[in-house]
Amino acid sequence: MMFRKVLWSLLVVIFTAQILAIGLNEIVPGEYYNLTDYERLTGKKITKFNESPMLKEMVEKGLLPPVEERLPKNPVVVTPYESIGKYGGTWNRAWYGLSDEWNAGRICYEFMVISDKAGKSLLPDVLESLEVSKDGREYTMRIRRGLKWSDGEPVTTKDVEFWYHDILLNESLTPSIPSVFQPGGKVFKLEIVDDYTFKVIFEEPYPLFPFALAGDGGRAGIEFVVPSHYIKKFHPKYIGLEQAEKIAKENGYSSWYQFVSDKCLQTNSWLVNPDLPILFPWKLSKESSERALILERNPYYFKVDPEGNQLPYIDRIIFHYVENQQMLLMKAISGEIDMQGRHLTVADYSILAANREKGGYKLILARQAVGSADTLMINQNYTDDPVIGEILRDPRFRQAISLAVNREEIWQLVYQGLGEPRQASFVKGVKYYDPEWEKAFAEYNPERANQLLDEMGLKWNPSRTYRLRPDGKKLEIVIEYTTPSQTREKTMEMVKSYLEKVGISVILKPIDRSLYVTRLEAGQLQIGVWEFDRNIDPVGDPAHILGSQWAPLTWQWYNSGKKTGMPPEEGTDMWKLYEIWDQIVKEVAPEKRDELMKEIINLHKKNIWMVGFVGALPQPIVVKENFKNVPQGLLWDFPLIRSPKNFRPEQFYFE
Repeated sequence: MMFRKVLWSLLVVIFTAQILAIGLNEIVPGEYYNLTDYERLTGKKITKFNESPMLKEMVEKGLLPPVEERLPKNPVVVTPYESIGKYGGTWNRAWYGLSDEWNAGRICYEFMVISDKAGKSLLPDVLESLEVSKDGREYTMRIRRGLKWSDGEPVTTKDVEFWYHDILLNESLTPSIPSVFQPGGKVFKLEIVDDYTFKVIFEEPYPLFPFALAGDGGRAGIEFVVPSHYIKKFHPKYIGLEQAEKIAKENGYSSWYQFVSDKCLQTNSWLVNPDLPILFPWKLSKESSERALILERNPYYFKVDPEGNQLPYIDRIIFHYVENQQMLLMKAISGEIDMQGRHLTVADYSILAANREKGGYKLILARQAVGSADTLMINQNYTDDPVIGEILRDPRFRQAISLAVNREEIWQLVYQGLGEPRQASFVKGVKYYDPEWEKAFAEYNPERANQLLDEMGLKWNPSRTYRLRPDGKKLEIVIEYTTPSQTREKTMEMVKSYLEKVGISVILKPIDRSLYVTRLEAGQLQIGVWEFDRNIDPVGDPAHILGSQWAPLTWQWYNSGKKTGMPPEEGTDMWKLYEIWDQIVKEVAPEKRDELMKEIINLHKKNIWMVGFVGALPQPIVVKENFKNVPQGLLWDFPLIRSPKNFRPEQFYFE
């Protein structure tokens, strides 16, 4: 069934009919359409397909089949922002290495369905159609006929069946099934209809499932569709345990499942394994090195422009390795970057603007849907030092930290008056914006902060230079952060100064991103620093509001179907938070879901698990003068629109 000509808000799911209408009812620049829908909306027929000169040459040499045979029967049409592009060129960017995997992922990832550029509608992607039963339990999905992996093998329901039985339900590969696939603790049932159609059946209503398909539950190559023909070469069910273990050991792994996971199923697998078949516009080149990640066009990519030109327009992307943000900034102002917003901040705006002519670029501003750029994530699961753990779990301590910080001063000195001083909360313009949350404990009031700390019994030392813990030791907390940038470094130095004025000694500890993630997931951070994004789609992706950064072990508990990790203590506000969320997941009525979301926001206003300072910032993007089809003023967020994926990188081109 074709995608219907109905605009469907992501936050309003209608179950009065069997059809889940996904798609747009008008042609909009920078959006995705099934070819059949594009032709119906425009009255224009696309009867001939074209390809890049480099692929055409391969076809002529007999190395590739014709473009018509490489595209699916109903390809996705991408409407360009400015104009039909030209083939060729190498897009130069900068990255911090493999720990910066999303630098490439946000450009390339495809999903079962995908969000429109503003996060308001779901659009076709890997799936050609999606239907839902009236009770919200049964979803019927259809893969596009003729869709192919980057090695030319067809994508069919055999890939879905393999993923379900041999990956998702395989305890070695998936020891903990994500909650997105088992609402209420019960994994969905899979029913194969034909080579391209399958059904996902939940025991209870699951109205949030479409959100998952557009996010971390629907990443092509990791969830639902995986290259089974490739992974079977290493899976013991198909080659025997002895052979599978032998292959793993030959590749330096102690077990077959570690090898398969690393080389085939992780978000960065496609960036370390050039043989892994993918569905993205660009794939890993065997020319890549530690100094430069090189991606080359995927000859089987399934999207075209309105004139039938197979995308992407650009031949290659090179991610040049840099050690820090300063090196990245120097590459930008010297003209060595063609287009990039990642790792550039408002603190860079002045120097970027001053060097535009020298670097041969223009500066485009996007709108960050980020509630707070540098947010203190106060770990509610910290137990390494029980005394500090109890202090961090006291809401008065978190409120005091928030009141002790002068946001106006940080806003002016660090962010040059760009954005706005605010609490970590949803930004204006998104569905659940709450002005009270934006201002909760956000005024500069060190006197009130001291009163709260006094109430906690955190006494000053005799010389009144620092406070004491209940056990008489010096009160000292550690704030760890990653991705060093000018704004984060300066903000944290100022936060340290403010907190020490009310007697809280602070150790600042910048660390590598991969180490940060490891310590975060182990619950070892006292206070971490991350941005509070995911504002556009808090219902579809509740990671921040449910504690992925400030209660990581409890988040793991929830994501594992409440089997591992650390459950919230019964009766606490965090326990109430998850109790409410369990109701939201099952609630079909949008109005009731909205009421429940307000209850969650009220818990955040009271507890201040995240302390923010400045948010709603502009996102500077460097764009070379000859780099085309990059729009002004779009939202910049993660994960739903996964900027710059919402800019449609496959339609960028060099003039």
